[in-house]
Amino acid sequence: MKLSLLPLLLTLAGCAWAIDLNPDDNESIKSAAGIAAGKLRALYPNTESWFIPGEFGLIQTADGKNDQGYYWWEAGAAMGGWIDYWAFTGDDTYNDIVSEALLFQVGPDEDYQPPNQTLALGNDDQAFWAIAALAAAERGFPDPPSDQPQWLALAQAVFNRQVGRWDEAACDGGLRWQVFSSNKGYDYKNSVSNGLLFNMGARLGRYTGNTTYIDWAEKVWAWSLSNGLVSSDYKVYDGSHIPECVVSSKIQWSYNAGIYLSGAAAMYDYYNTIVANTDMASTWETETGKLLNATDEPFFNRNDGTPNIMRESACESPPPYTRTPTCNTDQRSFKAYLSRFFAQTYQYCPFSRDFIMTRLRASAVAAAKSCNGADNGGNTCGLSWIKQTYDDSPYGIAKGGVGEHMSAMEVFQSLLIPSVKTPNTEKTGTSKGDASKGSGTSSLSADELKQTGPTTTGDRAGAGILTTICLGALLGLTYWLIRE
Repeated sequence: MKLSLLPLLLTLAGCAWAIDLNPDDNESIKSAAGIAAGKLRALYPNTESWFIPGEFGLIQTADGKNDQGYYWWEAGAAMGGWIDYWAFTGDDTYNDIVSEALLFQVGPDEDYQPPNQTLALGNDDQAFWAIAALAAAERGFPDPPSDQPQWLALAQAVFNRQVGRWDEAACDGGLRWQVFSSNKGYDYKNSVSNGLLFNMGARLGRYTGNTTYIDWAEKVWAWSLSNGLVSSDYKVYDGSHIPECVVSSKIQWSYNAGIYLSGAAAMYDYYNTIVANTDMASTWETETGKLLNATDEPFFNRNDGTPNIMRESACESPPPYTRTPTCNTDQRSFKAYLSRFFAQTYQYCPFSRDFIMTRLRASAVAAAKSCNGADNGGNTCGLSWIKQTYDDSPYGIAKGGVGEHMSAMEVFQSLLIPSVKTPNTEKTGTSKGDASKGSGTSSLSADELKQTGPTTTGDRAGAGILTTICLGALLGLTYWLIRE
């Protein structure tokens, strides 16, 4: 055997192939997105006896122990990611999973307050399911049967529920993080809850042309600025506590920045193309540009030798990687949403495109290099793209979890955005709406909706999934190399 072949065999022995990605080749991009989408699908436990549609269930760590489960909201986020995957690539492999989950979790009032979620209901949790349904309407995802809830109406129902919770008694406005006073976090008004309400209002206004949604979006935006959730230099901070009503957590998370950015971009598109109001379009071009520029330092460029590569800087270790990342299960998925919201902004705002594509390209190339973990047959994706190699992420089935693979999928597929159809409005889409949905009294009590925590071993059996490694390919290639 030639000595020069040893590195190849050692690589094969670990099945540690990175995902091959050429950012200038749409077929290569689709292939990379497909691999990551398949890895995400492998973590969706619909073959287990305890499976509930729209839930990922437990996390099994590398040592075979069951950790805390994935919160309900992250499954809703994954459905939104798969909707874009279909719209961007044309691959409908996961459409049935998405439709089943989005319809199973609607709840008796068709507003994403399901009784089975006695474990998790914050305003942000509910809203992530709503924006998945809204994306289904915008992207032209296949409509449900006529006797089932419709995508647009589901998003409208959640929006109506949440504006009914707008709280001017404390802090002169804003949504609380949690819906009920019995939940920990009820005294917190955070950017993700308020940003998602802003985002929904802007996108529903753009889709329907109904100015009520736009008025609410303007109201939430103005409050976010006055409260300091969005700072004077357009950084998006995590939240403020009652009764002080001043920002008490200045942590910057990428998904919060992306949520506000996408909402502002939709506002720009509404005024620029839907109603042709030049003055207001100019205002929102300025606001969008400021939000976009404010993403650069915390999430892309920190003068650390990894330019334009997305990172969750509040919990990832920067070069030289001397500390262990502290990102929890939720935070490991945040880059997925910044990628998604960058793609939406690219479509709505031509002035943003050079900034966005420069960073998406660098991030996608680095993310592909991080997907060289050998677990689950290879191509397992890590957390820290700035390392540009698998970083032994501790979450997920035998390492490599939902957040890591959702993030990789979304940054890959977002490279396709220049060729993706502009999101629908009611004039071009088929989804049916109901502007009054969710405006009545909920049929569920506070006890039925109380948040305690994600799924644990007390709720269902473990979700261990063991996969084989590529021994056959290794042996076959070894035989060929020896003969040569």
